[in-house]
Order: sequence, then structure tokens, then C-alpha cells
Amino acid sequence: MLEITRYVLWGSAGHAKVLASLINLRGGIVVALFDNDPQAEPALSGVPLYFGLEGLKRWADDQATPHSFRGIAAIGGARGRERVVIHQHFRDHGIQVTSLIHPSASVCGTASIGHGTQVLAHALVAADACVGEACILNHRAAADHECVLGNGVHLAPASTLCGCVEVGDNVLVGAGAVVLPRLVIGKDTIIGAGAVVTRNIPEGVVVAGNPARMVRINVSKSP
Repeated sequence: MLEITRYVLWGSAGHAKVLASLINLRGGIVVALFDNDPQAEPALSGVPLYFGLEGLKRWADDQATPHSFRGIAAIGGARGRERVVIHQHFRDHGIQVTSLIHPSASVCGTASIGHGTQVLAHALVAADACVGEACILNHRAAADHECVLGNGVHLAPASTLCGCVEVGDNVLVGAGAVVLPRLVIGKDTIIGAGAVVTRNIPEGVVVAGNPARMVRINVSKSP
């Protein structure tokens, strides 16, 4: 009899429900949730919720074989840096950081996917694309041929990177946004929903519109 793969998720909100559904589809089960917000409620019925690093330590100390569990950050939005840090916390406690790929997603055999990256339903990673660690390719998002994504990138639902786009760390490409071919997006940048990016974008800014223009500095980025 095959042993069921057990997962732990950091984040107890809607994105945890999406990942739990994918994990169940893959024949796994979520056994614990973690969150930094002491006001958070359990996102999954019957799954215990622990708070902060102290909660993670307490949970890991209670497990005979923490290395037998797989962990992934269930945090969306423009919080790529947090996903990277969370994955390191999992590793520090002996938990394997895993990637998740939905069966309906299309990932070319010549593409590469980093540890802890999520490729959700109907997403596309095309030929020779390179996706970093702790990224999210949300529902129907597309990274076309030879795109390069840094760590902590989030392609929101139905967003599109045309061919040969380079995206820096911790970038959020909003829902339905399009980045035209061979452009470079600087790290810590947010591209607003529905934007059409027609030129290179510097790091640490928020852009919106068609064509996309800078609307402000991204003051929420971490140093």
C-alpha cells in the first residue's frame, strides 16, 4: 500500500484552499497550517493551525520524522520575498520544500521549475523557460518560450509573458496583464491588473494602464 504524502502549508486563507485542492487531486493530504497572523482562522476544516515560528518549532518537535513531510508557502499577492523566507524556515526544521504542478498545466520538457514553485490549473510554461524558486503561476497564467523568472515571482490569473521576457525577483504581474516580448521587468515591481507592458520597467515601481506607465514607487517592498 502506498503511503499518502503529507503536506504542511504556511498561510491560512484562500490560497491554502487552492493548494489543498491540488494536493488532494494529487493524492496527498494537508496535515497542518501555519500563519503569522494571530487572528487567522483555519482555512481547512479539521486541519490544525499553528502561529509563527514558535508554532512551527512546536509542531516539528512533536514529529518523529519531520523530513517525511512536504511544505510550501500558501501566500499569494506581491509577497514573493515572504515565500522564499518561509521555505527556508521549513528547511531549517527538516521539512522538504516541494513544487506543485496541476495536471492540467502545460510545462514543456525543456523548461525548468524551481523548488517551491506552484503551477496552477491551465497555466503554461513554454519551451526553454526558466522559473525560479517560490514562484506562483496562477490559473491560466503563461510564461512563453525562453522567459526567465526570478525567485518569488507571481503571475496572477490569466496574465501573459510573451516570449523571452526577463522578470526580476518578487515581481507581481497582475491578473490579465500582458508583457510584450523581450522586455525586462525589474525586481520588486508590481504590474497592475490588465496592464499592457510595452517597454522595460525598472525595479521597485508600480505600473498600470495600456500602455503601462509608472504610477508610484512600490513603498511596500522589503529592503
